[in-house]
Amino acid sequence: MGLLKSTTTALLLLLIAYPSTAEEVKMIKSHGLSLAGPLKYGPDFKHLDYVNPDAPKGGNVKLSAVGGFDNLNPFISKGQAANGLSLTFETLLTQSYDDPSAEYGLVAESVEVAEDLSFAIFNMHPEARFHDGTPMTADDVIFSLQAVKEKGTPLFRYYYADVESAEKLSDHRIKFNFSGPPNRELPQIVGQLLPILPKKYFETHNFEETTLTPILGSGPYRVKDFEANRYITFERVVDYWGADLPINVGRNNFDTLRYDFYRDTAVLLEAFKAGEYDYRSENSAKNWATGYDFPAVKAGLVILEEVPNERSGGMQGYAFNLRREKFQDPALREALSYAFDFEWLNKNIFYDQYSRTNSFFENSIMAATGEPTEEELAILEPYRDQLPPRVFGPAYQAPVTDGSGQDRNPLRTAKKILKDAGYKVENGKLIDPATGEPFTIEFLMYDPNSLRITGPLIKNLKRLGIDASSRVVDTAQYTERLRNYEFDITTAGFAQSISPGNEQREFWGSAAGKRPGSRNVMGIDSPVINALIENLIAAPTYDDLIPAVRALDRVLTWNFYVIPQFHAAYDRIAYWNKFGHTDVNPGQGPDILSWWVDPEKERQLEEGLRTLRQKQ
Repeated sequence: MGLLKSTTTALLLLLIAYPSTAEEVKMIKSHGLSLAGPLKYGPDFKHLDYVNPDAPKGGNVKLSAVGGFDNLNPFISKGQAANGLSLTFETLLTQSYDDPSAEYGLVAESVEVAEDLSFAIFNMHPEARFHDGTPMTADDVIFSLQAVKEKGTPLFRYYYADVESAEKLSDHRIKFNFSGPPNRELPQIVGQLLPILPKKYFETHNFEETTLTPILGSGPYRVKDFEANRYITFERVVDYWGADLPINVGRNNFDTLRYDFYRDTAVLLEAFKAGEYDYRSENSAKNWATGYDFPAVKAGLVILEEVPNERSGGMQGYAFNLRREKFQDPALREALSYAFDFEWLNKNIFYDQYSRTNSFFENSIMAATGEPTEEELAILEPYRDQLPPRVFGPAYQAPVTDGSGQDRNPLRTAKKILKDAGYKVENGKLIDPATGEPFTIEFLMYDPNSLRITGPLIKNLKRLGIDASSRVVDTAQYTERLRNYEFDITTAGFAQSISPGNEQREFWGSAAGKRPGSRNVMGIDSPVINALIENLIAAPTYDDLIPAVRALDRVLTWNFYVIPQFHAAYDRIAYWNKFGHTDVNPGQGPDILSWWVDPEKERQLEEGLRTLRQKQ
């Protein structure tokens, strides 16, 4: 998320807004909010550009998920919530896939933001209803804020810490009062992230407990049936109150959506090839290159697409658990990065499908490049004596090998760094100078396919004298160990928007790192990084935000909190050829809820499958 402009003129342009009648406080009223420029869609838009407004309703789609579930309440920390539950709950605002920094009215028909950012008022659609037909009111919104803030997952409490109160102005008009320094992201945070829950329902149900009774919702789908840890099916709500809103026209077309749960990722591709589910997003370069040569693809019954995206690549990397003393030394972390031979992996394992990641804000304007600008230096200078000197020089670039798999130079560099930092090798074992014991590392993972990527890294670490190993656990155990930070190193991903903001506290903030289940997987605990996060959140304009984020990027990369991995600027998708979708690419990735089942394609698919079976 990011920041709104501060002046009246800029806000008028940014929000495509018009003044409210309130004179005591300058207000901007609009049908949506944006953090990085004007809204793409004006107040009278009819539908999103990438949808078919006349898409037929009907048909069924099956999707896959890894792991299992034992809870239908996704708002608490207990249990494992089922996939897809967000389909059943509404928020005041919602995002589109082609305007990534913006949010448009959903339950809220309009929003008014105080120019001083001290409060925001949301005007709700009077026709908004829960699935039992009861009206959705400001009382439900107030209850929802209190419930998730006091009893929900820590993430909610963290995000809404500066939401001082919610005030009912009328049955369909609610005011959020904000505390702390001006935060231009808060109106969007309460608008898009706060689920609206039915107050009356929870008078007889305990919000804090796991449940296998579906919670009363208000979204385009409701839970139809399920079997814990095996599958969950959602059915389209035929009298859904928001079906004709411009943001929803042409979407939510399937009669049912079903998620089937698989314990082992290794069987997912085979299940897709057998027709057990309909749509697959492929994250394995090897699978994409070699795993889709089967009869249904050759017969045109399965479609393969590479869809370019405009998303920020963020960061995916091997994350060090800094809560463990052995990873406190940045020199050690830097040395270990030289053991990761991306160039060999890309050529021999990834079929040259990836690029190396060098930034926590990869593939975006926010990524630090070259020498720091004057604006970046002004932000960093007060902390010079607390930062690595390299922060003030060229941006970080990951080590590069010759791709042969035999390049000894990176490991020579690693050995020199370790030696200079006081590490010694005795009897072929790297000795931890703090403990005098041989250095050991365990990589925690849940996907056996990751072994082929981590294996070469482990081999190189052993050449450095490190007793390195990997441990593959099931998804439930992995989730629990990650939640409690019971690991040495694990692969972690940090997705970023084009307008970073409050979520950076959850990624890198000290308070988050001390809380179980946070996104600060590494346990970063740095006063400087805390200050840089607050600086970017408080940036008065988008132009000010850019150097603030780049300054943070330089500090994160030059502290070697992760071994950066790789990214691709496109999505690989495979699907059984029964769908229709427009040719317009929304840019942020495929929006399958804008697709529809084409009855004629489905008939041809069934006929083609019969023909294939007869030939086998």
